[in-house]
Amino acid sequence: MRKKRVNIKEKIMTLLLGGLALGLTHSPKQYFEILSEISEDLRGIRKSCIKRSIKNLYASGMLREVKNQDDTVSMILSEKGKSAAKIYSIDNLKINKPKKWDGNWRVVIFDIPERIRRVREALRMHLYNLGFYELQKSVFIYPFPCAEELDQIIDFYDASEYVRVLVAHSIDNEEKLMEKYHLH
Repeated sequence: MRKKRVNIKEKIMTLLLGGLALGLTHSPKQYFEILSEISEDLRGIRKSCIKRSIKNLYASGMLREVKNQDDTVSMILSEKGKSAAKIYSIDNLKINKPKKWDGNWRVVIFDIPERIRRVREALRMHLYNLGFYELQKSVFIYPFPCAEELDQIIDFYDASEYVRVLVAHSIDNEEKLMEKYHLH
């Protein structure tokens, strides 16, 4: 069986974005969750590959150096790098499923104008990839908490004026949905 090829540049940029998340978090629990994900992403990557990828990221304008007051140098994402890292980040979103279902459905409804139909199609693609079920063309449903993941996608596409997220306690075809998500 052939090993899946790892995009080291993508991982480095996502890790740098993770470093930003570390700096912004105030929760010890979140801090350790982020650290765990970062170390998991680095596992199995050779140092020489990382160095070469970092050099290429500098050359492509994704990274830049900032000299600190103590004469050390920090590597940070440029604006171009931040945009690319956000794309990688939303493409790799996963929703953590709790052990016990809270009995609520998350319903995403949207009415995105035809002039920005690519945003509409991208939103649909992300919802499918996250495991949402399509009730209607612009109505999707999911049983687990996912507000942060939805906010990240909606913010990325600047679509907040077109998207609504509802929490419903019941729905008429609930049995079929419970079966789909193995909630019995």
